[in-house]
Amino acid sequence: GFGGDVVLGVARRSFNVLFRAADYQEAFSLFDNRGDGKINISQLGDVLRALGQNPTEAEVKKCCHQLRPDERISFDVFLPILQTISKNRSTDTAEDFIEGLRHFDKDGNGYISSAELRHLLTTLGEKLTDDEAEQLLAGQEDSQGNVHYEDFVKMVMNG
Repeated sequence: GFGGDVVLGVARRSFNVLFRAADYQEAFSLFDNRGDGKINISQLGDVLRALGQNPTEAEVKKCCHQLRPDERISFDVFLPILQTISKNRSTDTAEDFIEGLRHFDKDGNGYISSAELRHLLTTLGEKLTDDEAEQLLAGQEDSQGNVHYEDFVKMVMNG
């Protein structure tokens, strides 16, 4: 590689956080029965399971031990809990990331602008520096400044 193993590792972890956030928010809001942007603590396990996590009751309790059982939590409180639980089992596949990037594929043609991808890589998750993002994107752009994200993800995942 181009000494980019570290960069690839960070990019993979950023992908995790980033591409899922939209799906998480959607699932979270399905459990928000009052429309106040919050869920009951008692629903936490259900929301996590709806998102494909499979936490034990003990794990769920450990994450919310400082919260009252009747408390309602916002998405901002929920996200770190989700990240903690999913960190315990990191089995993300290229498919997951490609799926996530589809959210940004406005034309549905398999490409997103490299500017957008660079922005995502440098602002979300475990942020890459501009230089690291440049390294990853080197040689990935077409003449219109777009990146074929499936190829990009496969390159990142397979190092």
